[in-house]
This record gives sequence, C-alpha cells and structure tokens, in this order.
Amino acid sequence: MKLKHLQAIFIIIILFNLSCTSYKDVPYFQNATPDGVFIEKITNFSPLTAQPGDILAIHVTSLNHDLDAIINYNLDQVNSNTNSTISSSSPAAPNITLGENAVVGYLVDPLGDIHLPMVGEVKVADSSISNITTNIKLRLKEYMTDPNVEIRIQNFKISVLGDVKTPGYFNPQDEHITVLQALALAGDLNSTGIRTNVLLIREIDGIRQYIPLNLTSINTISSPYYYLKNNDIIYVRPNKARVENDGTAFQKASIVLAVLSIIVYLIKK
Repeated sequence: MKLKHLQAIFIIIILFNLSCTSYKDVPYFQNATPDGVFIEKITNFSPLTAQPGDILAIHVTSLNHDLDAIINYNLDQVNSNTNSTISSSSPAAPNITLGENAVVGYLVDPLGDIHLPMVGEVKVADSSISNITTNIKLRLKEYMTDPNVEIRIQNFKISVLGDVKTPGYFNPQDEHITVLQALALAGDLNSTGIRTNVLLIREIDGIRQYIPLNLTSINTISSPYYYLKNNDIIYVRPNKARVENDGTAFQKASIVLAVLSIIVYLIKK
C-alpha cells in the first residue's frame, strides 16, 4: 500500500515540475519604483511616416463639392460585384468608374509617391501624416476654396505572434499604439511567455530590424521602439516549460507510470 502511495506522490511531483513557471519570470517592470509617483517627459515618440505600400485614406471637404468628390471617390463603399460611376457637372471633374479591384485610398508607390486627381504626383515617403496633410492642402488651394484635408493610413496593422492568448494581426484605430497596447489586443502574454526577450521585427526604408525588448524592465517604456510602426511584428517566445509540456506532459507521465508499475511489480515479486 505504501508503495502505491509513493507512486502517486512521485507522479504528482513530476507533473507539477513539468508545468510550473517561476513567479519571478512573470511580472512586468520589476525594476520600477514600488512607492510614490514617478513622472517623466515623453521623448521617445516619433510620428508615423508614410512608406511604399501604405494606403492613405484622404478625405477633402471644401466649398467646391464637385471637386471634393474627385479626391474622395474611392473612399466610398463600393459593391465588389458591380462597377460604380460617379458623375459630375464640373468640367474639371470627369466621370469616374470604380472597378471591382478599386483601391480604397491612395497607394504609395515604390518611389514613395501618390497620384491625386488634379494635383498629380505627390512625394509622401518618409513624411509624417501632418506634413503630408499640409502639403496636399496647399496644392489643393489652386483648385478649391478653403479645402480641409484629413489623412489616415488605411492599411495600418500590427501582428502579435507566439506565446500570447490570442495571436493574430490587428488594425488599431489609434496610430499612437505602443508595444503594451498591442500585447493587450492579443490578450496579453501567457504566464509561460518569456518577458525578458520579446522580439520586435520592423521593416522601414527597405531595412529589416530585429529588436529585443525586455518587458521586465521599466526602461522599455523609454525605448525608441516602444511606439509601434505600420506592419510591425511582435513575437513572444515560449519558455522551456511550455515547449516541453506542449502535448508531451501526459506522454511523459504515462512513461513514468509504466516504469514505476514495473518497479512495483518486481519489488512485490
């Protein structure tokens, strides 16, 4: 009877060791001051800049509504099964037909340009949304009265992979998004995710960067990589316990149980 009890206890200990994660590896910002309020000025934020492949949603309002429609035509919802035509009585606004594959927004081409009706080619690569807005507004004043321009990156997205609750890609409305907010969208790290070496993959100006981030350090919030850019990828590595337990814990327990059963049998014999 005692051998059976020892056998059960031994199995429980093995299963516990296979599945446990040390508490010291889990909390964020372990070097943060525990008492009092700490205040610092935000100096690591840099505005998003347009890059080739971005799609800019540009919406214009002015006192010339017919001309507004020329710029805004492809922001209207288009039925993918039919062509849609926008007509205008203005000589400067020809009829526009939207096909099935119409791009909703203005695609930044490989040279970093977009092409606007009336205005023509506009260089936008490496320019902030604010600067692009000002530039387009100035150029539209040649054709419109008191134009107002609003611009967003239509295809802004970030991806979160690895040991998080809900991995996937996300289209945040706020282009001010941080690493922590992106992880929150993914349901946060699992307890087995390695917080000391989260990998940020960034492509900008034709260069790919692999950036390690330590979420257990408060210094990450001051990092120049804390604020995310379009198409950033965050990868959370699983710890060794997660990898070893992923579908194999019960297999190992079964083997241990079988070995112990043989030992018990031989002892009794």
